[in-house]
Amino acid sequence: MRTATESRPTRPLGLSLREAEIMSLIAEGNSNGQIATRLVLAEKTVKNHVNRIYAKLGADSRAAAIAAWTDANGG
Repeated sequence: MRTATESRPTRPLGLSLREAEIMSLIAEGNSNGQIATRLVLAEKTVKNHVNRIYAKLGADSRAAAIAAWTDANGG
């Protein structure tokens, strides 16, 4: 059970923690297949996360998503 004084993880740019994890891996240059292998997920699951990430960031490409992510993280 959480208490009022317990800190909660941040959700950068409105992304879920899993989406933020995947976005970090994208920014490192990993492909969807590489991310799927690393996180032990189906590649289709990673693609679904990527599509939600794009929607939340208002991005229409991997490059645009990386730019938004880098800007938000002081990059």
